[in-house]
Amino acid sequence: MDISTVVNNGELDDGRRRWLRTFVACTTAMAMDAFGATSPSRIFTLFTFGDSILDCARYNEYGVHPGQLIVRNDDCLFPGFKGRDLFSFGPAQLDHRAQDGALVDDLRRQARGLQVAGPAVALVTIGGNDLIEGLAADRGEGIERFRQRLDAFLRTLPVRPVLLGTVYDPTFGDDSRNFLNVDPRIARPNFNRMNQVIKELASRYGQLIDIHQHFLGGDPSWFTQTIEPSLRGASEVRAAFLPAVLKVRDEQCGGAA
Repeated sequence: MDISTVVNNGELDDGRRRWLRTFVACTTAMAMDAFGATSPSRIFTLFTFGDSILDCARYNEYGVHPGQLIVRNDDCLFPGFKGRDLFSFGPAQLDHRAQDGALVDDLRRQARGLQVAGPAVALVTIGGNDLIEGLAADRGEGIERFRQRLDAFLRTLPVRPVLLGTVYDPTFGDDSRNFLNVDPRIARPNFNRMNQVIKELASRYGQLIDIHQHFLGGDPSWFTQTIEPSLRGASEVRAAFLPAVLKVRDEQCGGAA
């Protein structure tokens, strides 16, 4: 599995290039055993699937996203997380497949060519774009179809456990800040229905990560362009997932995390 998958598509500034060169070099070094050969059975792999909650690098000047920070923290940007990443506990690598703008129907494509060797965990965030693209105004069976398609993806995903994140609310529960062209009396119940679907499926395939609840304790600086995670938001998504990721790593690889 090529660690270069941590690199996002698109133009990179000099600071981003330097950070990625360091990230890839350190990741490669940590993945080598004493004889200089990679040992997949010893490397913990973090897979990311879904939307811009996990693929938000383009929305901050440093070009970082939650998966990168979980595998290896940027100690200069986030000194409070120094020593609180996967690299602090052993060899780890990132297979980043989440894509900004993704809908539930894009998940199957993101998993094409997936190969799993050794200990691993999958992070999934999906649903926000489905709401924006129509499900916020759903009056029929749209969210039920969403549930069926997400269930089908999770059922066939060859990674366990799955850490499934809820959809956050950039309005912090304040309907006066509604940014959709949908009456909040319709949109909010559908938002809640979607998160309930996610909760139910998380209990079946792994564990729920309640990003929605975590972000309710934040402020508008956690967002940019209304709905996207800012630099602080990327770190807060990391913070929501991190304890569960480290627990899985401990269970699969041994050693206190």
